[in-house]
Amino acid sequence: MQQVNPKSGTINLDPDKAEHGLAQLVLTVVELLRQIVERHAIRRVEGGTLSDEEIERLGEALMNLEEKMEELREVFGLEAEDLNIDLGPLGSLL
Repeated sequence: MQQVNPKSGTINLDPDKAEHGLAQLVLTVVELLRQIVERHAIRRVEGGTLSDEEIERLGEALMNLEEKMEELREVFGLEAEDLNIDLGPLGSLL
């Protein structure tokens, strides 16, 4: 996170907080995309457009991605709710 010194106009950056904020933003975008892909996959499964083998591979890929997201949240000390950015009048992102 950055802090501005109003007297000197300098910006003090804390590298640890900047890394955490960037990780939160990146993981939020990845989580949003994961949820979109998951919803699309469910529609395709329900629509009957996938073979049993494709359904199996898709399910495995989505589970692996979810596990990796959990690992990354742990590494950066984030909870699932930390990835839900408040968009003001539009509501929450996720």
